[in-house]
Amino acid sequence: MKNIRNFCIIAHIDHGKSTLADRLLEFTKTVSNRDMQAQLLDNMDLERERGITIKSHAIQMTYLYQGEEYTLNLIDTPGHVDFSYEVSRSIAACEGALLLVDASQGTEAQTISNLYLAINHNLTIIPVLNKVDLPGARPEEIKDEMVDLLGCERDDIIPASGKEGIGIKEILDAIIERVPAPVGDPEAPLQALIFDSVFNSYRGIEVIFRIKNGSIKKGDKVKFMNTGKEYFADEIGTLGLVQIPKQVVECGDVGYLISGIKVAKEVKVGDTITHLHRQASESIVGFSEVKPMVFAGIYPVDTTEFEELRDAMEKLQLNDAALVWEPETSAALGFGFRCGFLGMLHMEIVQERLEREFDMTVITTVPSVQFRITNTKDQLINISAPSEMPEPNLINWIEEPYINAQIITKSDYIGPILTLCMDKRGMLKNQVYLTAERVELQFRLPLAEVVFDFFDKLKTISKGYASLDYDLAGYEESDMVKLDVMLNGEPVDALSAIVHRTKAYEWGKKLCEKLRELIPRQMFEIAIQAAIGQKIIARETVKAMRKDVLAKCYGGDISRKRKLLEKQKKGKKRMRQVGNVEIPQEAFMAVLKIN
Repeated sequence: MKNIRNFCIIAHIDHGKSTLADRLLEFTKTVSNRDMQAQLLDNMDLERERGITIKSHAIQMTYLYQGEEYTLNLIDTPGHVDFSYEVSRSIAACEGALLLVDASQGTEAQTISNLYLAINHNLTIIPVLNKVDLPGARPEEIKDEMVDLLGCERDDIIPASGKEGIGIKEILDAIIERVPAPVGDPEAPLQALIFDSVFNSYRGIEVIFRIKNGSIKKGDKVKFMNTGKEYFADEIGTLGLVQIPKQVVECGDVGYLISGIKVAKEVKVGDTITHLHRQASESIVGFSEVKPMVFAGIYPVDTTEFEELRDAMEKLQLNDAALVWEPETSAALGFGFRCGFLGMLHMEIVQERLEREFDMTVITTVPSVQFRITNTKDQLINISAPSEMPEPNLINWIEEPYINAQIITKSDYIGPILTLCMDKRGMLKNQVYLTAERVELQFRLPLAEVVFDFFDKLKTISKGYASLDYDLAGYEESDMVKLDVMLNGEPVDALSAIVHRTKAYEWGKKLCEKLRELIPRQMFEIAIQAAIGQKIIARETVKAMRKDVLAKCYGGDISRKRKLLEKQKKGKKRMRQVGNVEIPQEAFMAVLKIN
């Protein structure tokens, strides 16, 4: 055990975590030159296309240090705020963390947030100043920032470059010298924390765990304490670039277990594995339950594919433990699921993965957050979809969730950022200058305003410099209303939204205009209306296509023409009563594009 080191790499987006992981794998000869490619651990197409890490990936390396062989378990983590749950799970499986800071960009919001996550789990932090080879690097200035942030010595900071391979040996030596070996009792009953799982269509579910106490042998009978299910350990081993089967995985190590589990619900990330005959007295206190921030409905385009979509969601949830879902129905879209996501990027990635990995074409409804309603009987109801909202006369008051947002930016962009946050009904709580150039702004903002495009706008007005991190601050009473969208007098529940009364008019008007462009013309007129309760606040009309019934009248009395026009008008009216309006997929997404 004394020769095992478990560590993860944490940083803000684009500070070079995956590239540094590549160099560590090369240096320790875990990967041959033939198999090497950039961002080796990002094995999903989506990760490669977007250049971001979505999943945390564990891999084992061996390294010779002063004549002794050490086993290093590395976990590369995502940097985006929407995938912070992946980071918290990785941190629970480690004793140390490499904190990467980009030498040209400095510390950013997510750096600080991930750092606090690691400190709360008592991890040893090794500060690394990455990208020192860039022409825009400001190593001395940023070392000062890191010393202020971490309270470490200047000499503790390791200058490195993932691209050029500078400082790789120093980092590996520091991991062995500074990160403590795992503590645990090899003789105690088995306790292993599940921190990840993957679905394999041939072998069932592969569980990835970290052993805290005891050890596990091939063929052992094991029990998952949370679900109470029992299995045989058909295959166990450690994670190299490919899985390496072993006869036994020792205390303190990270490994995988395959036992032919077919049902996705039986594996819960954060569960504890123990032996069936010699059970541990209690399960490991893992990581907190995930709190979804954004709720949206996901529906199959073809209603007959509901069961396949359920299957796909279960398999995806294994690989993405932050996804929360439950079945729901909609009058416009049929059967589907109400899903909870950590943010808009997370929602986009889930939709994309369903389409790529499971061939499911899905419709996503308007994202919303969870509101709390106190009705006239003084009952508290949680609602996460506009369709669940009771009639206005049954509501005493509505509370909406607020967040504490921490924005770190260059001082040049304070003005536009303040304007943006005030626009989103935000309140400035604090303003701290970290250096002469960088400032930290703390806002209290309603989550409903942040959900849509806040992050994109923030990046745009700050030329990509500002970084955002937030946590939930509780609920506050607010004047929220349900905005319905009606086509020919029929409400379309998939397009309705819960918005603040002051923004309802503008929102309704823009939405109607957008839908008018997207809904194709029919043989009859279509009225698109936005309403709050019984009150119509905006209207647009999609004009009917007209056949020229007067083409054959080349003369004669006006009454002949009028008769034909009246006949056509009656037909159109009847058509409108029985006609159905098909809403294209783009119309459901239009709501997301309203700026």
